[in-house]
Amino acid sequence: MALWHTAGLQIFERGEKGARFLQLQGDARTLRVRPVPAYRGLITDRNGEPLAVSTPVVTLWANPKELLDGGKSLESLARRLGVPLATLRARLNDNAKREFMFLARRLTPAEAKPILDLKLKGVYGRDEYKRYYPAGEVTAQLVGFTNVDDKGQEGLELAYDQWLAGVPGERRVLQDRNTQVIKELELIRSEKPGNDLALSIDLRLQYVAYRELRVALEAHRAAAGSVVMLDARTGEVLAMVSQPSFNPNARGQPDNHAQRNRAITDLVEPGSVMKPFTTVAALESGRYRPDTPIDTAPGWIRFGSKTYRDPHSYGLLDLTGVLVKSSQVGTTKVAMTLETDQIRGVFERVGLGQGLDTGFPGENAGNLPSKHKWATVEHASLAFGYGLTVTPLQVARAYAVLANTGVRRPVTLLRQEPGTPPAEGQRVISAAVAGQVRTMLKAVVESGTGKKAAIPVYASAGKTGTSHKVGVGGYQEHRYISLFAGMAPADNPELVTVVVVDDPQVGGYFGGVVAAPVFSRVTSAALRLLAIQPPTPLLPQPGAVVDATTTVVASTRRDAG
Repeated sequence: MALWHTAGLQIFERGEKGARFLQLQGDARTLRVRPVPAYRGLITDRNGEPLAVSTPVVTLWANPKELLDGGKSLESLARRLGVPLATLRARLNDNAKREFMFLARRLTPAEAKPILDLKLKGVYGRDEYKRYYPAGEVTAQLVGFTNVDDKGQEGLELAYDQWLAGVPGERRVLQDRNTQVIKELELIRSEKPGNDLALSIDLRLQYVAYRELRVALEAHRAAAGSVVMLDARTGEVLAMVSQPSFNPNARGQPDNHAQRNRAITDLVEPGSVMKPFTTVAALESGRYRPDTPIDTAPGWIRFGSKTYRDPHSYGLLDLTGVLVKSSQVGTTKVAMTLETDQIRGVFERVGLGQGLDTGFPGENAGNLPSKHKWATVEHASLAFGYGLTVTPLQVARAYAVLANTGVRRPVTLLRQEPGTPPAEGQRVISAAVAGQVRTMLKAVVESGTGKKAAIPVYASAGKTGTSHKVGVGGYQEHRYISLFAGMAPADNPELVTVVVVDDPQVGGYFGGVVAAPVFSRVTSAALRLLAIQPPTPLLPQPGAVVDATTTVVASTRRDAG
């Protein structure tokens, strides 16, 4: 005689009589091992706000042969599944030789219950989890999504799939002939939940960036755009949005255009937002100071068949004025006194042409050309941001070097634990030169092409950029990329924000008109939400009568650098 004892159930086997007993009982009851689904880890923002959560669902499947044998019950099943009877019967006939066929995937328990309550032979339910994304389209490209099997397919869901995925458990159950569980017998192996993932982004800032970018795209009838914001001191990404977007909770046909995280995968020629780094090369050469004069008359300069023009002749400018006016002629004249490798070397030191190592799927390293011999036109073009390609996040990292007194730190999409020091950085620009360029960028916003990037109360610093879109036959006439890259507060930067608007159709196309206002609104809101203190105004001398607003502005200017 053999005896099994499982969770209070005893089954005896004694010779032929015992075997017959088991056979009869087996017709009505069956021991089965069923999987116990594992909970996939949460994805949250830096403050614990959920960005991806798992909710319990039921997947219904069928044994086609068993169902077809009980054909009279198909009508009620089709009705509760919400499909025509003919369609259900055709699917079953097509799979008649198989023992498995999905009926419905990832129903809520309430949706599955009426179908399972039919207690049809051949209809089975399996407990699973389904991913839900509370922020929807606002974080869609960054967070990504899973497939019906709860496997990461895009974004951080894919990048950290192994970290997030749990390990299913197993349980032994006694079920009847209709596969309904009669008794839970034992837990063979407990499921192991997946690990949670805390991102560096702040959902509040993400919403603001998404909203303001959408307003700009609608106002200018632009094709697409992106905004990325960094903590200048830690390298953490605080916001990263792209549009057009999609709803990860209601995906239809895949739309690769909407699913791209443009801030980290899409390449652009950055144009004039690179001029500050050409200025770094000029200052490092020892030939220039911020007040070194450069004659930009007559407003154009020619190399062979190529002519570079300013909107009009600015005449004599100093190096700061060249940046403030975004003078192509002035930048070109400065560049011609430098070796190409001096300019390229600065670009390389701030991270252009190099991967960011965020682990994000499809991250693009861009292209920073390296040549033994540069043509004059190539030399000049590189100085004002043509002939290289970058992602918006790479531009943000480069500007973070200026904001962080010349130190380059790694960029991360994951939250750094409070109280831990920032990742070790590398000094790539002297603090003195970085400070001089920040002061010049502050002047760009105060009196130059970046006036619409100004932030009330706080001072900001940054640079506009406008570049031609590249098509199959080369640069496309009347089609542009509008950019603004900047930092705030200008005198002690904590935030770096980059805005890119692709192909604006109305209301202008210059970066100072299209992208700068987005920078202003997004960064202004972020400064308030993060409770970053504005500059402290200088106190007036006893007996002096001054306007309070003038005092704030004046103190900001005196503290520049």
